[in-house]
Amino acid sequence: MRKAVFPAAGLGTRFLPATKAQPKEMLPLVDKPIIQYGVEEAVASGVANIILVTGRGKNAIEDHFDVSVELETFLEARGKKEQLAEIRQISNAINLSYVRQGEPLGLGHAVLVTRTLVGDEPFAVILADDVIDATPPALAQMIAVFNEVQGPVVAVERVPREDVSSYGIIAAEEIRPGVYKIRDMVEKPPREEAPSDLAIIGRYILTPDIFAALEATVSDRTGEIQLTNGLRRLLKDRPIYGCRIEGIRHDTGNKLGFLKAVVHFALRRPDLAKQFTEYLREIDLGEKPVVRR
Repeated sequence: MRKAVFPAAGLGTRFLPATKAQPKEMLPLVDKPIIQYGVEEAVASGVANIILVTGRGKNAIEDHFDVSVELETFLEARGKKEQLAEIRQISNAINLSYVRQGEPLGLGHAVLVTRTLVGDEPFAVILADDVIDATPPALAQMIAVFNEVQGPVVAVERVPREDVSSYGIIAAEEIRPGVYKIRDMVEKPPREEAPSDLAIIGRYILTPDIFAALEATVSDRTGEIQLTNGLRRLLKDRPIYGCRIEGIRHDTGNKLGFLKAVVHFALRRPDLAKQFTEYLREIDLGEKPVVRR
């Protein structure tokens, strides 16, 4: 597994007006943009070739992972060695490629436009909105399953029954704890029609035959090519598996999930956890928070 695709061409309308002039993927969780958490996960899983699918107005993502000579020179001159090492670390750890998705025509289409860059080899797809705190990293867990089954793997998570209509849901048989052989997938089924409570979340390991399946997939009523529908077509020709991720997932694609993620990662920071915990406790007790300067 050498390559990971990051679809990042969406308009981020749920976070307007904040995303009017900046990509949603660049909103910070404490002091790192959302997308960097996913890139770091890929690197920690041994995948250093990153393919970004971008669109108009997404230059900030490209700039973030590029070398910034002016900033690095400034930090070096001021003796800010820790900050310099931090911004160099991620840029030095990855090989970055970009491809433009002319229009946001669905996740399946975003994967399809990477065909030339991916080539004839298995690859990962990481949706940056799903920030997963896991040890080993979520993608590493999936790679272990892929090496075992030698077929496409999708990440799954159990969700409350009232939420199944917001996800792609799998029908599957468990072949060992946490690993499933998928019989079918249904995109956002009504609660009463969902085949299970196992939802597909934002991690995939795909094989190159997905491209032919996506080319043959008809757009849905919104004009988009859905990756789930492409996988359903591929399922007719080969087995596809699910891997239940052990870890904590934050859906930062909605405001509440984003705020929960900020709190989660702030509390994991040694330099912030104590004072932030005290602040949250004061709020919980209904006390007036003390302003500290």
